[in-house]
Amino acid sequence: MSRILVTNDDGVYASGLHAAARGVKSLGEVIVVAPSSQKSGVGRSISVFEPLRYAELSLNGQKAYAVTGTPTDSVIIGLFAIMKGKLPDLVISGINVGENISTDTVTTSGTIGAALEAASYDIPSIAISIQVVDQGDKFDMHHGAKHSFDVAAKVLERVAKKVLEAGMPRGVDVLNINVPAEASEDTEMVVTRLARKIFRTAVQERFDPRGRPYYWIDGELICCDAPGTDVQTVYQEEKISLTPLSLDSTSRIDEKEMKKLL
Repeated sequence: MSRILVTNDDGVYASGLHAAARGVKSLGEVIVVAPSSQKSGVGRSISVFEPLRYAELSLNGQKAYAVTGTPTDSVIIGLFAIMKGKLPDLVISGINVGENISTDTVTTSGTIGAALEAASYDIPSIAISIQVVDQGDKFDMHHGAKHSFDVAAKVLERVAKKVLEAGMPRGVDVLNINVPAEASEDTEMVVTRLARKIFRTAVQERFDPRGRPYYWIDGELICCDAPGTDVQTVYQEEKISLTPLSLDSTSRIDEKEMKKLL
């Protein structure tokens, strides 16, 4: 029987995490290990200056483990403390509330960070997210049933089954899936590449009661890009985006060009 580790960055009580676990329950033994609280936007950060703890709990009958750390910490604790180094056949991170598309989010998302951590141990990994219309939804605790994960859970089950049967495509470490807000079971899934940006970054300056400035990092969404990118596919074409990711960030350029710098 296949063993599947499920994690996220929205926290162990998030509805999307429970939906992911239910979605792949028919494919094997499911082990849920996730942060004890909301940890969006922490990327692949790891706790090295403080100890970590985990607690076992039951979520609607599903055994789960809450880790006092980041999504990456949760993967590490899951693999080496809870599973005792008996690596799973697949790791799933999500279902995240809020799309993770473009290089902006791939390098900052805790959802993708967890999947990349698992992939670094040669474990096939899937990150999956749903688009939200209200960007503020990304920062809620996601305990309720505000969002539907039905379509995403079915997509996840289909892709996960294929990966367990045939493995990952050559050179691919993580499959990053993004499901549009209005997707249905008939919505087409297409293979995409990362767009360069999703936000026009801005900073808001405000002042506390003592007149001292403080700042909020803000950003306007960029909803259009070249055909074939994840941004264009999700926002404009309203199709499900499947983006293959690699741990190897080495630029593929002519070595002679690099030697000019030497």
